[in-house]
Amino acid sequence: MSSNPRWRVAVVGATGMAGQQFLVSLSNHPWFELTTLAASERSAGKPYREAIARSDGSSTWLCDEVFPEQFADRKVVAAPELDLSNVDLVFSAVESDAARQLEPIYAAEVPVISTASAFRYEDDVPVLIPGVNLEQAALLKRQQRERGWKGWITPQPNCTTIGLVIALAPLVRQFGLERVFMTSMQALSGAGKSPGIAAMDVLDNVIPYIPQEEEKVEKETRKVLGRLEGEAIVPLDLPVSATCTRVNVRDGHFESVVAALAREASLDEVAGALAAFGREFTDLGLPSSPPELIRVLDDPYRPQPRLDRDLNDGMTTVVGRLREDHALERGVKFCLLSHNTKMGAAKGAVLLAEYLVQQGIS
Repeated sequence: MSSNPRWRVAVVGATGMAGQQFLVSLSNHPWFELTTLAASERSAGKPYREAIARSDGSSTWLCDEVFPEQFADRKVVAAPELDLSNVDLVFSAVESDAARQLEPIYAAEVPVISTASAFRYEDDVPVLIPGVNLEQAALLKRQQRERGWKGWITPQPNCTTIGLVIALAPLVRQFGLERVFMTSMQALSGAGKSPGIAAMDVLDNVIPYIPQEEEKVEKETRKVLGRLEGEAIVPLDLPVSATCTRVNVRDGHFESVVAALAREASLDEVAGALAAFGREFTDLGLPSSPPELIRVLDDPYRPQPRLDRDLNDGMTTVVGRLREDHALERGVKFCLLSHNTKMGAAKGAVLLAEYLVQQGIS
């Protein structure tokens, strides 16, 4: 990549929930021109508006934002037949099984930024979060060399991991961490459209299990917060215990976090570290960047998904109820809220792409 002012980009999985969020994030983007929409064979050849229509003609558009009319008549192509000669960058929003097959084909020619988990745990694949671990992007050169690709793959973490890691990163850097316990209350939109959650299952209820979610959060947190040694990531030696649940909230993953610091710190010091985190990144002035990565609230009744998920267009992690935890030595605890379909998915991926373009990483 270079600082070319207009990059031609494709969105693969364009008809799904994350794909639709990509269309919103890329609509009228100053750097990226969305030239290609790709999806499954059943959508191929249809105008986008028709591809997201039900049999009765009603739309399955799921975003709060107004449908971007500039894409309505754009023909959808079959994902395996994507013509990469007219594409500089691919955003992949497909399920993991499809990503495992398709993304290496794309990466052989162009960079791929993915929301899927298919390659998150490969040794030569960095899992990047804007403002947190961008030094690990250096690993992409190893990936290109060893796999013989012109491009590369970098996946986002699980959407639950993103908010957790953004909040933990300043604590790791300033105080060190000895252990972390996290319980999530995750929004319905995190389940996507397939398989999704049946309305009667979650109404007046909490679903106490999300398959493989806890394992992903625990493993990804250690990898993202790890250090780059040569051309390898050494995961952070940090015990992470996660309990992940699904609740009757549309958007916004809420998490309750308890952490043991490695050294003594006052609550004011912890709050200051959280609030100041990421200023070097936000000062870059990237088009999708929030003015702050973390907002710390004093109101004990906040954050709340309905009130706080859209802060800075869903790109800021909101932290509240910061207090001491007396069950752990040097324990602190807090609640956080992260927008799972904004920073946790499409717009976070677009922000990452903006950084890589600005830095000339190709």
